[in-house]
Amino acid sequence: MCGIAGRLNFRSGRPVDADVIRGMTDLIAHRGPDGQGVMADGHVGLGHRRLAIIDLSDAACQPMRAEDAPVWISFNGEIYNFLEIRQELERRGIRFRSRSDTEVLLEAYRAWGVGCLERLRGMFAFAVWDGPKRRLFLARDRIGKKPLCYRLDADGIAFASEPKALLADPGFVPEVDREAISQYLTYQYVPAPLTAFRGVSKLPAAHYLVVEDDKVSVERYWRLRYSAKRRISEADAAEELLARLRDAVRCRLLSDVPLGAFLSGGLDSSAVVALMAQESGGSVKTFSIGFEEAEYNELPFARAVANRWGTAHHEFIVRPNAVDILPKLAWHYGEPFADSSAVPTFYLAELTRRHVTVALNGDGGDENFAGYERYVAAMAIEPYRNVPLWARRPLEAIVRRLPSRGPRSIVDRAKRLFEAASEPREQRYARWMMHFQPELKAELCTPELLAGLERPDAFHLVLDEYAASDGPDFLDRTLNADVNRYLPDDLLVKVDIATMAHGLEARSPLLDHPLMEFAASLPSHFKLRGLSRKHIFKRAIRDLVPVEAIERPKMGFGVPIDHWFRGELKTYASDLLLGPTSTSRGYFHKAVIERLLAEHVSGVRSWHYQLWNLVMLELWHRAFIDRRLEATSPIGLDGTVLTGR
Repeated sequence: MCGIAGRLNFRSGRPVDADVIRGMTDLIAHRGPDGQGVMADGHVGLGHRRLAIIDLSDAACQPMRAEDAPVWISFNGEIYNFLEIRQELERRGIRFRSRSDTEVLLEAYRAWGVGCLERLRGMFAFAVWDGPKRRLFLARDRIGKKPLCYRLDADGIAFASEPKALLADPGFVPEVDREAISQYLTYQYVPAPLTAFRGVSKLPAAHYLVVEDDKVSVERYWRLRYSAKRRISEADAAEELLARLRDAVRCRLLSDVPLGAFLSGGLDSSAVVALMAQESGGSVKTFSIGFEEAEYNELPFARAVANRWGTAHHEFIVRPNAVDILPKLAWHYGEPFADSSAVPTFYLAELTRRHVTVALNGDGGDENFAGYERYVAAMAIEPYRNVPLWARRPLEAIVRRLPSRGPRSIVDRAKRLFEAASEPREQRYARWMMHFQPELKAELCTPELLAGLERPDAFHLVLDEYAASDGPDFLDRTLNADVNRYLPDDLLVKVDIATMAHGLEARSPLLDHPLMEFAASLPSHFKLRGLSRKHIFKRAIRDLVPVEAIERPKMGFGVPIDHWFRGELKTYASDLLLGPTSTSRGYFHKAVIERLLAEHVSGVRSWHYQLWNLVMLELWHRAFIDRRLEATSPIGLDGTVLTGR
């Protein structure tokens, strides 16, 4: 796990300045606190910030050059099958100078070119400069665990792990991409390939980029397939699933530094911890976050799992000091990002890093095995569309008039369910994933913000994933939509940024691509059976976790921001969103924000998700747009520009 950066000037361009590359890596120094490296050779430069995990010696430092040719690599991630690939390369006569997966990846590229991606099992974002072929090769892992963005200009291409690193490029003046902001308001994140910065793009998951002869091409190299269903009994499927999960955990235990696990007490992290305990043969270090509000606190469930497996368990209670952490989040995420569970994730990463350098987690279980309640709702509500309109409309009108009771209440869930009940199922699901519904968004946003946007409602982002899926039924196509949108653009961004802000590596066994391909090959009724979610997963792990972890309702990594906006954040949000700095942007109608704040504080309706969305957008704007950062200015963790470099 590291941070990478670089620049290639086209043939007619100027030499790359090593100080610029060094400045880019300075802005992502948190991703690699163990070392820095820069290579600048004519019109190409690579930079690296190192978090040493495997082979802690200088032989594994980056950027790394091949021994017998000017082929260089800067790599962020872990290749879990690198020992097997190394053995294959050694049989071809290749000799290695280090024990690192970086050198194996470099030689794999030299042996198989772009085809090396098909052999990699892991998480990665890397850049290879192939001097003899004058080729720049950028690639990102299948699921999107590791980030990579780039900016094209008239002279060449600059790239980095995070957009903020590009601020060190003298030619980059940060400007707002209105299309990206519009999509952010809808989904709480900026979907790939956009970023909030005009002219900066994310390389999407499962894609690679090649620059050759000053021509840039971007290609997809993998997609999760659902159509080839296995003919397998449920018992055999559960047995094979457990074996694959065990293998995914085992290969992620390889590390030359201390290792532990996030433990929420839910199914996924509990299963990972159980298998870690079995495979490691020793006490596993586990880490959990809780809240004082009982409806958000999962610590008792995490303790039960920790006690079952005798882990060295650590806990932390998140108390409302969101005002202190919000500027840090805005700085580290580098784009507007409104998944409020970034708060506990950030604290959890900070706690964990005090004890270990690597932490396994349970990410991916819900998207693989249908774990979200919305999957049940998506299937259960479909027959409702057959009810005559004359009978549906009065019911929907009654539900709309019910007062809000909080985000987890039956009333609020019913409101969300019936708001889109009459729409086609794919569009209905897209609506459920939206923070600002198109109607509210149109009321909130000024014509200036939305002017010229082709699709301001942003339904197409989810609908396009449905259309691209080969899933034989609606559930598979819905899982595919989440795997390609919600997972890489929200959940994985949340974890990557929060962990790397503290120099912590996060590993996700349930996102092992062979395991995901196996899950996709199982029939839908193995995953969702009536109201029972993750059916086959529960059967596979039933001997590993406490019964209460299997049977209890899913809580998710919720955050009590609904309470915060009626308490500590009430004045802060009002001052931030209604002050002259924010209102002068001309993005939103002030009266609508005033109404959202008033209705939420009074309890008429819960608007906490929307208010959090607006707060994070404003803080990002102040950190990265208003300041007009100088190209070489170092920046503090709170987003302030520091003097005296």
